[in-house]
Amino acid sequence: MHKPAVAFGALFAGLAVVLGAFGAHALKAKLAPDQLAIFQTGVQYQYYHSFALLITGILYSAYPVKQLKMAALFFITGIALFSGSLYAMALLSMNSVGIGPIGIITPIGGLFFIIGWLSILFGILKRN
Repeated sequence: MHKPAVAFGALFAGLAVVLGAFGAHALKAKLAPDQLAIFQTGVQYQYYHSFALLITGILYSAYPVKQLKMAALFFITGIALFSGSLYAMALLSMNSVGIGPIGIITPIGGLFFIIGWLSILFGILKRN
């Protein structure tokens, strides 16, 4: 098991529960529906990739290759960039503040997710 991947997976999954509840209760009356949907997309992708981190950490026991450790780093970075930028966009919209050109962070975070999944694939295929 790759302990950091499992630990971060558990941490991010727990935070996704908190943020999901926060969005559903505290933000529902404060955000426009489209902004609430953006926030919830961040939560949704954080959930998916928290579980990906947990799976990656567990897979490392059977496939102890560098690519799985790298996949964990890619997922952590992806959560921070993708979900974090969506949270920022939604929350800043409450004060009519946009993140402007910083919005490019979201697709970069998505790219990290894709690279993480490919790293798992290549790590598993590498092991004979």
